[in-house]
Amino acid sequence: MHNYKELEIWKLGVKFCPKIYLTTNTFPKEEKFGLVSQLNRAVVSVPSNIAEGSSKSSDKHFIIYLENALGSCYEIETQLLVSSELGYISSDDLILLSEELTQIIKMIIKFIKYLQNKL
Repeated sequence: MHNYKELEIWKLGVKFCPKIYLTTNTFPKEEKFGLVSQLNRAVVSVPSNIAEGSSKSSDKHFIIYLENALGSCYEIETQLLVSSELGYISSDDLILLSEELTQIIKMIIKFIKYLQNKL
């Protein structure tokens, strides 16, 4: 088992959450149950899946949760692109958020590969 609080990917995921919440706070009210809800749930899902997976008895099971976290990252990426297309976020904000998200994605993929090599 792994201590999720010591994992850099978990720390980055937690720090990324407020950035998405602050971003979605500026969206139109009619998006409350649409993009706002989806983005907020997806961003919380990233560190949550990492934490939950760390409690599993094997790395094989942990990888499944890391893959779920990765899927949430791609969901966030897609929703940010849609938000940009709708004019809800600026190009500059999209770039900044995407760069940080890309860093998280790369770290998750690297950690998955590391765990797979241990199997």
